[in-house]
Amino acid sequence: MTNKDARAFLEALDELEKEKGIEKESLLQAVEQALLTAYKKNYGDEENVEVVIDRENGDVKVYEVKKVVTEEDLYDAALEISLEEAKKISRRAKLGEEVRIEVDCESFRRNAIQNGKQIVIQKVREAERENIYDRFKAQEGEILTGIIRRIDERKNVFIEFGGIETILTAGEQCVSDRYKVGNRIKVYLVEVEKTNKFPKIVISRRHEGLLRKLFELEIPEISSGAIEIKAVAREAGSRAKVAVYSELPNIDIVGACIGQKRARIKNIVDELGGEKIDIVIWKENMEEFVSAVLSPAKVNSVELLEDGETARVLVDESQLSLAIGKSGQNARLAAKLTGMRVDIKVANAELED
Repeated sequence: MTNKDARAFLEALDELEKEKGIEKESLLQAVEQALLTAYKKNYGDEENVEVVIDRENGDVKVYEVKKVVTEEDLYDAALEISLEEAKKISRRAKLGEEVRIEVDCESFRRNAIQNGKQIVIQKVREAERENIYDRFKAQEGEILTGIIRRIDERKNVFIEFGGIETILTAGEQCVSDRYKVGNRIKVYLVEVEKTNKFPKIVISRRHEGLLRKLFELEIPEISSGAIEIKAVAREAGSRAKVAVYSELPNIDIVGACIGQKRARIKNIVDELGGEKIDIVIWKENMEEFVSAVLSPAKVNSVELLEDGETARVLVDESQLSLAIGKSGQNARLAAKLTGMRVDIKVANAELED
């Protein structure tokens, strides 16, 4: 190790502190600890040893640390030193205190900076991972806007958010979306988890949270709290139902959600690739709520069965296909939105039974 190498090492730490926000002192302490572990591995750990990096010139030194005792009390020469011998090292040595004796280990010192560089690289990577985790964790449950950078052979879409690339997997994509490199895209940040490597960042275009957050962005009455979203049910790219409610008596809930000339709801529908959205007024009375949720079908009656989980719905035969929906979609969304099992029957057939 040369003085030039040592100073360059310190300068590199200064740059890291400025650019990455990683404290120079914390890196130096980490390097000292790692070098100490390496020293003990190579030279034995019988002695009490310290590895110190000079903060001014970067020089690496190794010290044996021994407790000063009397000649009569000297028991372990690896850990203790007599007062007489200690005085030869430091005139100020006193009984019960510690003295540091520099160890001549030039071969270890020569490789110390190179080893230190590897340790710093590792610590920088760890710090960057921690920063990425903290940054995205703070935005969990929110909408992120990024740029599509590439699409691989498995249809995974790689999206960049402020220099960090994350993956929109095929399973979290919406069937109505069309992904093109260079386009800006909104996604919902589902969750962020720490791992041994890069943080696991789950983003989605299918999640119901995306629809909920789009309503908050487009409809001021929702973001202000004047209107509350009670529930969301969604089959991404096809159809969704949103139950909304307000305690304010004079507010046009559906009108506020749709907007003048349907502008607000159109922005949401366009963002979701044409996904159809039904807005339903939430009702505390479950029979009334189930009836409203099955719109556009007209419901004759709703009965809650004794199990507390099933709503039996009667409709005219002409309304049955509307109530059930294409491939059962309307009924499925109604069940999801209400949290009930929705059993739809034709009224006349029910009477005959």
